[in-house]
Amino acid sequence: MEIKEMVAPIAARGLTKRYGAETVVEDLSFSTRWGAVTGFVGPNGAGKSTTMRMIAGLVRPTGGEALVMGRPYAALDDPSRFVGASLEAGAFHPRRTGRNHLRVLAAAAGLTDRRVGEVLDLVELGPAAKKNVGAYSLGMRQRLGLAAALIGDPSILMLDEPANGLDPAGIRWLRSFLRGYVEAGNAALVSSHLLGEVAQIADDVVVIRGGRLVRHATVAELTAGGSLEDVYFELTEQEAAR
Repeated sequence: MEIKEMVAPIAARGLTKRYGAETVVEDLSFSTRWGAVTGFVGPNGAGKSTTMRMIAGLVRPTGGEALVMGRPYAALDDPSRFVGASLEAGAFHPRRTGRNHLRVLAAAAGLTDRRVGEVLDLVELGPAAKKNVGAYSLGMRQRLGLAAALIGDPSILMLDEPANGLDPAGIRWLRSFLRGYVEAGNAALVSSHLLGEVAQIADDVVVIRGGRLVRHATVAELTAGGSLEDVYFELTEQEAAR
């Protein structure tokens, strides 16, 4: 067995984040697995984005730990080769072309322009590569964000609402892309409010509310008694009533 397969791609252990008196994430523990898309769902303000930012080393936990292949993000020797993250679709300079944005990232990772062309092809953004990002639609920015996450050819992806702004063809493309990605032995953590899409795209689901874990199970287990949407509302309403 490869060393990679012996450790969880992503693991949260007692992860907690407080801003003053406000607790955004509380004692959250879950892990993802190789060869699977893990859907990360919860109401607005549930702590999903904060959790993903802690995993990516952008936010310091108040307590607990967030691990990527058994280590904190900051301890990874070459983070872009382990995990790629797209956490904000609008985080681009509007007057820089899509290709030039990726060139900067490639240079920082010690990669050549050849990799830039490869990821542009992967996300089917080649024809728009010479346009300024300010002229991109939200769906095009989503694809550019995915290209940026893929620049280091990572074995783990973290995507925050990647289907937001995509048309039906784009959503179908994303679904196919992620399925092929994890079937190659990789792992993905994907947050989404589109529960119907999560039911189609994910293998496992982590449900949180108020920064706390509500349920972590396979899609098959969760939907044995009804649709994912029905189960989701039942779980989150029960948690809210506590």
